[in-house]
Amino acid sequence: MDLREIFETVQTASRELSLINDDKKNQILKAVADEAIKQIPYILEENAKDLRQMDGTNPKYDRLKLTEERIKGIASDTRKVSELPSPLGKILKEIVRPNGIRLRRISVPFGVIGVIYEARPNVSFDVFSLCFKSGNACILKGGSDADMSNKAILSVIHSVLRKFGINPHVVELLPATHEATTELLSAVNYVDLLIPRGGSGLIRFVRDKAKVPVIETGAGICHTYFDVSGDVEKGAAIVNNAKTRRVSVCNALDCLLVHTLCLKDLPAICAPLEKSHVFIEADEAAYAALLNHYPDFLLQHADDKSFGTEFLDYRMAIKTVNNIEEALEHIRKNGSKHSECIITENEQAAKLFQRSVDAACVYHNVSTAFTDGAQFGLGAEIGISTQKLHARGPMALEEICTYKWIIEGEGQIRN
Repeated sequence: MDLREIFETVQTASRELSLINDDKKNQILKAVADEAIKQIPYILEENAKDLRQMDGTNPKYDRLKLTEERIKGIASDTRKVSELPSPLGKILKEIVRPNGIRLRRISVPFGVIGVIYEARPNVSFDVFSLCFKSGNACILKGGSDADMSNKAILSVIHSVLRKFGINPHVVELLPATHEATTELLSAVNYVDLLIPRGGSGLIRFVRDKAKVPVIETGAGICHTYFDVSGDVEKGAAIVNNAKTRRVSVCNALDCLLVHTLCLKDLPAICAPLEKSHVFIEADEAAYAALLNHYPDFLLQHADDKSFGTEFLDYRMAIKTVNNIEEALEHIRKNGSKHSECIITENEQAAKLFQRSVDAACVYHNVSTAFTDGAQFGLGAEIGISTQKLHARGPMALEEICTYKWIIEGEGQIRN
């Protein structure tokens, strides 16, 4: 089939989803999770083919890599989605007008959702489970780096759908070509919503070129501000976790802001990072505080490129500030409105930070690593929205629904 035919078949399949009740959807999602576990050797074999084509030092390598443990985690998230209540058919608002007209605003699927993503094969499972549960068909456009992995995952999903007599076109994977991306961006009348997942370059490209409505997700330039009243033990644990848990994800820490009066504590805050060989790009004051307390080969002077950069690697910047206002201004200039954190025991400082920071997720004494749909109790996520229209933060079932008005009466006409 050419791409337009694929778009048409997915659109047709999306209408069939409305005929599948929630119990059957849940049964199918659990079967997909079971089949993913059963097919771990096959999925890992195909993933290995993709991994062989990528340099192991590439920051994307960790995102591309699947393991038995990660697939089991993906299957667990799929099961959790099946256990969530349906987001469809909810009465969001109900009004009876003086003339007797009854209005209800109810939640409904978008219809067809297109997702463009890079070397993240887990996205294929996550997007399918969320879209299927919410009654949306989905068109996946993965990168060439993960093409074999994505094809294997889609074959697993399609085998389960066929077993249950469901039209497999409710989820389709496009060829990993630039032409397919261009066609998807222009699929007006076929695709209702596009969601890009990847680096800032991909997101800018989709936003600038798409004719289909777009929700921006992904790019995370995340800061943690260590306030003058911050607890050093908490701070060291939070900074280490936010930076090193998984460096290639969008909620990973990129820049530590430290109050100038806390420079004496900086060696203790950064000490756990040494174990993971984290490179630190420090401004003059922070560099002086860390000199002879942090390995020389992991410490360098910051430059203009150190701040406002999403490293996606074992690398972090440190900026010294004189007060919380300077920290807020630095975040305003350099953040991506994703996830920001303050470490402080001062409730007034925490409230000022929470009120002033313009980001989807604002943390107080908690690692930014928790910006994740599963961690928020949403099952899985289709992405982290960094914009303000429609959805913000982790996008799960409710966020990939829209609504329509149902109006009922007994023959009323308007004067």
